Amino acid sequence: MPELSAAVKIRRGDMGLTQSRLAALSGLSRATVNQVETGAIKDLSLSRAARLLRALGLAVTVTAPRTQARGPALARDSALVLAARTAGVSYRGSMSAGALEEVMRTGLVPHDILPHVRALLDEASPALLAAVVEQLHLEDGVERAQVWRTMRTLAHQLKCSSVW
Repeated sequence: MPELSAAVKIRRGDMGLTQSRLAALSGLSRATVNQVETGAIKDLSLSRAARLLRALGLAVTVTAPRTQARGPALARDSALVLAARTAGVSYRGSMSAGALEEVMRTGLVPHDILPHVRALLDEASPALLAAVVEQLHLEDGVERAQVWRTMRTLAHQLKCSSVW
């Protein structure tokens, strides 16, 4: 439970969410969110934990006690590629992963991809946004909290209504 408490508290802080806002997003009470963060909760069902984590773009992961070799890992698209692709679904033109990376690093949105960025921040899952944050942190050394601040600032400027 200490790992869950720390993960929730850190991610909520990085995202700039209040306990009340996280409670509303997850369908739990603010008291439950507080108890999870402080480690005071006595009984938290797996489904309630999953709802709380999903609102933060996190997930419950169960690993096998022994791992077996399963052959070469399949290459997957990066979070920035997936996010750029997701943001461009409804538009004729597309946004590149590089352009999205630049937006998330600088907070400046070129006019031609403004609708894409708005769509991404308004419609993407918290898990995808969290993966973008993690990729920028691991690959470019950008502080996670800074990327979340940039997303939050852009969401307010672009009048997005989802998590923000």
